[in-house]
Amino acid sequence: MEQSLEAKLKEFDVEGYTHGVRKRDRLFEIAGLIATLFVLTFLFAVSVDLLIDGWIRLKEPSFYTSFPSRFPDQAGILSAWVGTLYVMAGALFWAIVLGIPAGIYLEEYGGKGKIARIIEANISNLAAVPSIVYGLLALGVFVYRFKFGESVLTAGLTLGLLMLPVVVVSTRESIRRIPRSIREAAYALGATRWETLVHHILPYSLGGILTGLIIGASRAIGETAPLITIGALTFIAFLPPAPWEDFIGMLKSPFTVLPIQMFNWVSRPQEEFHYNAAAAGFVLLVLAFLMNSIAFYIRFKVRRKYQW
Repeated sequence: MEQSLEAKLKEFDVEGYTHGVRKRDRLFEIAGLIATLFVLTFLFAVSVDLLIDGWIRLKEPSFYTSFPSRFPDQAGILSAWVGTLYVMAGALFWAIVLGIPAGIYLEEYGGKGKIARIIEANISNLAAVPSIVYGLLALGVFVYRFKFGESVLTAGLTLGLLMLPVVVVSTRESIRRIPRSIREAAYALGATRWETLVHHILPYSLGGILTGLIIGASRAIGETAPLITIGALTFIAFLPPAPWEDFIGMLKSPFTVLPIQMFNWVSRPQEEFHYNAAAAGFVLLVLAFLMNSIAFYIRFKVRRKYQW
């Protein structure tokens, strides 16, 4: 049997096998590059198209400082972009406050039993639930049950729930990929489980957690259906109170956001409103890019500080 195995090893074409593996790796690399270029080209084309169509309004400062109007040349996005910032701030707050602790608990303290596996499967499935379902849930719970009304608070909670599955899963995966040797070294030095988690595990997993927040926020900032379901206004000619002046009043204030304002303008028959919608779409892309850039920068700094 040993002679037979030795004979087979001698007959094995190592050079040919290695060449085949390298060829497959090269083909996969080329396919990945083509897919990446396709996505970047599509994003660039959409951005340029919005910029060209909306340039007639983008170059006017009044477009950013005016409220919506029934006259397209006087309509602006002031209430929409301010509302977008308020709502996204609320969504990020709830996603961080609820999503990250939930992911930490499920990974560190939830165990590996049957119940934990069922919870994990359900959380993963929630990421595929249509956003309109979150809107219906928010309408029944936040608007009618808790009497929050059609407010900035309700919108932030709704989009925060939308982000939760992504944040919880990314938090768990980020903690799970930390080498066990880091835990064992902390335990060997006398650290408790909580101290190990706070001072060693979380700092090293923060980059992955931020990635989950980026993905969730990128989805939430463009959502329209759940916000329309809870009663977001399509025409609003005032701003919510500033949070440093009347925080509770800001949370209770009616709102609109850029995607809803775009939807309102696109549904109008006048072509001038379509230019406004294109300009608002470009502004939304810029806001999403700035938000992601800030998060990427924070993640870069964190990963440079905590390397393993």
